[in-house]
Amino acid sequence: MAHLLKSTLALVALWITTFHCAPAAAFDFADVAARAEELARQPYRNLSPKPPAELLALTYDQARDIRFRPARALWRADQLPFELMFFQVGGKYHVRSVRVNEVTPRGVRHIAYDSADFDFGKNKLSPRSWGDVGFAGLRAHYPLNGGEYKDEVVVFQGASYFRALGAGQRYGLSARGLAIDTVGGQGEEFPWFIEFWIVKPAADANTLTLYGLLDSPRASGAYQFDIRPGGETVVDVRARLFLRASVATLGIAPLTSMFFFAENQPHRTDFRPKVHDSDGLMVATGDGEWIWRPLLNPNQTLTTSFSMRSLRGFGLMQRDRNFADYEDSEARYELRPSAWIEPVGSWGPGRVELVQLHTLDETNDNIVAYWVPQQLPLLGQPIDLAYRLHWQGAETAQHPPGAWVTQTRVGRGYTELAKDEQQFVVDFTGPSLAALPKDATVKAVVTAPANGQVVESNAYRVEATGAWRMTVRAKQLSPAQPTELRGFLQSGGNVLTETWSYLLPAQ
Repeated sequence: MAHLLKSTLALVALWITTFHCAPAAAFDFADVAARAEELARQPYRNLSPKPPAELLALTYDQARDIRFRPARALWRADQLPFELMFFQVGGKYHVRSVRVNEVTPRGVRHIAYDSADFDFGKNKLSPRSWGDVGFAGLRAHYPLNGGEYKDEVVVFQGASYFRALGAGQRYGLSARGLAIDTVGGQGEEFPWFIEFWIVKPAADANTLTLYGLLDSPRASGAYQFDIRPGGETVVDVRARLFLRASVATLGIAPLTSMFFFAENQPHRTDFRPKVHDSDGLMVATGDGEWIWRPLLNPNQTLTTSFSMRSLRGFGLMQRDRNFADYEDSEARYELRPSAWIEPVGSWGPGRVELVQLHTLDETNDNIVAYWVPQQLPLLGQPIDLAYRLHWQGAETAQHPPGAWVTQTRVGRGYTELAKDEQQFVVDFTGPSLAALPKDATVKAVVTAPANGQVVESNAYRVEATGAWRMTVRAKQLSPAQPTELRGFLQSGGNVLTETWSYLLPAQ
């Protein structure tokens, strides 16, 4: 009996030793994709726990007074190049929480909420009674602008929103994991990231990898984000999506921004010349055409799209890069990034859709752009896609290879216009124009495909700046219907510039 007991204990000890010494199973994108597929087979449930009442009662200013303690940042004690900090759940805008995990060679570790990580400011709260309430989001820090300080480089917070910065930039527009029925359905549905897994970086890492599990009533999805900070911060995105139910408009790689006013739509009383996080939508088709659509702040929601057989890229861009363009010493709009989406692999046919909403001020995002596939798979079947998201500043901005629009102005000059006419002054610059001989003949090719009439168009070089200027006088035949104007510069048989695509809304 004693011999049997001794043998049994030896086997148990061997099992324990083997279990603890065996390498942990690697966690990767496939694990998250399996979770997403499993969720898609089940009825949707909001699994986010309801925050304690005293957190829900916080005002906007009270919630802002709660800050993560930098000294308690994840990986600070390890002196790694990246650090993570978290956002407190609470208030009106951060009711839902996300579960966060750390992935190491030893396995996956849940990061539990700890109230000691937060400075609650002037708030009088009782956090010991809350338990693990999760986090409202997270942010990653990296020595982006120098080695002495770790700058905030990317934030994931709220629904599927995230935004990032390159060196010297200020936060502006945001990206999202997915957009559902922004237009075309019975109301927009906002998917949420419900769980994150962050891979602990190596001591010499320059990339941070994060996995996300997304869920909503009609879709679930697995995401992998590989974040490479720099002068241009690049986020490689891989996604696998599953639909539970039909959607009218599935928005892939959505971007969200703000446009209040600019030179094409000036403000009558604001001292600032322009106020926007982005001033145009740029699209590159697989057939080689580059398109520039200046943004508007319309009186009513305006939805337009560019259909194509294949997509090379699209983005909401901030082309105006001088302080004098904005004259805002606090907001510094000239430092806000552009976001350029570059598909990895073929996305097939579809359309880039632009939704422009009316806003009364600069505090509201009113611009949305995304890709809509022409066809979707059957419900429950995976949608696999990948893309590269570039967060760009003045020095790293994506441009067409030839020449591009630098400004669009609207209004008369010395000569008065007919009552039903409008005039547009569009400047172009770029290497294709700079290379022209002084005696080059340049032509403005302008069309109004529907509901418009081009009265006159001209092209000439502006001596003061070296730019080439296109002027257009046009009529909107039926004011009750929108009109698109399309124009580019041409010399001989060569197209020199991107296509300027301007929309005149219905009046």
